[in-house]
Amino acid sequence: NDKKLMRPNSLSVAAAVAAAEPGLWTTQGDAEVKLRMEDSGLAAETPLTVNQMFTSAVERFGNYTALSWKKGEQQKSLNYRDYYQTCRNAAKSFLKLGLQRYHGVGILGFNSAEWFIADIGAILAGGFAVGIYTTNSPEACQYVAENCKANIIVVENHKQLQKILQVEDKLPHLKAIIQYKDALKEKRPNLYTWAEFMELGRNEPDAPLDAIISSQKPNQCCTLIYTSGTTGQPKGVMLSHDNLTWTALSTSRHVRLTDATQAQESVVSYLPLSHIAAQMVDIWVTMRVGGATYFAQPDALKGSLVDTLKEVRPTAFMGVPRVWEKMQEKMKSVGAKSSTVRRKVAAWAKDVGLQTNLTKMNQYVYQLAKKLVFKKVRKALGLDRCNKCYTGAAPITKDTLEFFLSLDIPLYELYGMSESTGPHTISLPDAFKLTSCGKEIPGCKTRLHKPDEEGNGEICFWGRHVFMGYLNMPEKTEEALDAEGWLHSGDLGKHDENGFLFITGRIKELIITAGGENIPPVPIEDAVKEAVPLISNAMLIGDKRKFLSMLLTIKCKVNADTGDPEDELSPEAVDFCRRLGSNATRVSEIAGGRDRAIHTAIQDGINRVNEKATSNAQRIQKWIILDRDFSVGGGELGPTMKLKRPVVVKMYKEQIENFYKELPTPTTPDNPLPPK
Repeated sequence: NDKKLMRPNSLSVAAAVAAAEPGLWTTQGDAEVKLRMEDSGLAAETPLTVNQMFTSAVERFGNYTALSWKKGEQQKSLNYRDYYQTCRNAAKSFLKLGLQRYHGVGILGFNSAEWFIADIGAILAGGFAVGIYTTNSPEACQYVAENCKANIIVVENHKQLQKILQVEDKLPHLKAIIQYKDALKEKRPNLYTWAEFMELGRNEPDAPLDAIISSQKPNQCCTLIYTSGTTGQPKGVMLSHDNLTWTALSTSRHVRLTDATQAQESVVSYLPLSHIAAQMVDIWVTMRVGGATYFAQPDALKGSLVDTLKEVRPTAFMGVPRVWEKMQEKMKSVGAKSSTVRRKVAAWAKDVGLQTNLTKMNQYVYQLAKKLVFKKVRKALGLDRCNKCYTGAAPITKDTLEFFLSLDIPLYELYGMSESTGPHTISLPDAFKLTSCGKEIPGCKTRLHKPDEEGNGEICFWGRHVFMGYLNMPEKTEEALDAEGWLHSGDLGKHDENGFLFITGRIKELIITAGGENIPPVPIEDAVKEAVPLISNAMLIGDKRKFLSMLLTIKCKVNADTGDPEDELSPEAVDFCRRLGSNATRVSEIAGGRDRAIHTAIQDGINRVNEKATSNAQRIQKWIILDRDFSVGGGELGPTMKLKRPVVVKMYKEQIENFYKELPTPTTPDNPLPPK
């Protein structure tokens, strides 16, 4: 077992190993790894450091806009040349503040030019760029800062600053804090405004920084992504320079982005940058092709995103499923209000659109429909120049995919993980299948581990996008990477005859009933949401249980400031209730079976889902409507809106236990339960 050799237990062995070739993985921040180079194709490309990729972008795209943001009503921007110089200035300031090699710079705040500059400045200075989720508690911030030995933490505003000040005395490595937005509310030693911070390094000589930059190698760590693990403490995913620069190259080639010298790409940055998807798209892929990144407003996900999209009109756009679902709900509620004629034309055009996209015939009728309706819709969403719309980071329902496809906005699914520097497979216009997440980006390979009779196995990745290891976590690293160096995703999936990858679910999420049936929950949950459009979240229960049950939440309005769910129903939900003859306007009027009409409608929907169940064990026997919808603030959803199943099970333990106190209720009168 060659893995054990790489864990020396005596110094003489350690010296011998150190002299040998680096292995494919490591858990030490200052170590090097062997890159997964190939003899030909994209995996044979020369490895680059972040600095090399950036200087090459400056040479080719120096005068093109790199970053753009709004200050009040004014649009400000930086071109590639100035962007690079500003990052160098930040790097010198970090060094002056005492940033040590292989120590972290924590960044805690909403997407902004300063976020990017702090990130790249940290890398150039020889530290680690470490994004921290803005939704983290002070304790969670402390864990990350301590784990990466952060010397410096960059915060957005007073609110985020407070979290760090609360745990400051438990952070022995911390030397300085920088606040990049708003005036400081109080002066403190070692607390700097962004302007003060930049001033520190402005007149420093180039030589010390250049020496550090030239000592960097592509196979060394430069970024840590903390997985928002649904269980246990987050793990620090170590990404090398090559992980970032090579994955940016492979991704931009795969999705055929154009260099700025031909036609400049533009993206809107709004998803959390502590997450790999946003970093890859907004910082690295964009830099690789000389694209422009426009920063959204901090309240983007509470409603202002569409305004930014309409102003910027991006050429590529990445949304997590919740973003697309919100757009769909909004358009449906607007649709419910628009005049009957327009609605009929729109419904007809959508129907034709879906058929055409599924068959690509009847071009004349389709073109007409497209002119009439699709252009308007795209324009209303700010997506009229966008021919590359992506969805990833969590499973999306077929209903949402079909809705956008019918508006001639195909959503290209991408699949990957922090440990694969973001993407592994991405759908393309000429390689697109509904519900598939496409094919591997060039230079990457997939292997299905232990496939069952239907071809479902654990998805494993190989390529230069595979991470270095988890910082200081050898056991966890060994769980993720096998002896040959394949990354085990923890996802189940299968390939179809054309090589398209389909994800069937997480291995950890699989429900194994008391009767030993393996049930992936997501398809059943999606079917319920589709059958009953009133449902916002559905979570299947049944692990080690005799039958399946389900927790349901209702679509409601969301507080614009806090992002928390409110009691008032969403317009779409009210519309649904009226059609059933219910006068409900609040969740509290429906929860716990208080509204007969709604209760019956949900049971009808669940009966329809049960009729299609592959076996009796896959039928939902009991369900309950909870008092409030799931949310990030409530703890049920992670920062990228992923359902945190173990957390939900704990939170609603009482309701779940009630399901299993007595026998399931008969679903139909002609299906009486056997006598006890």
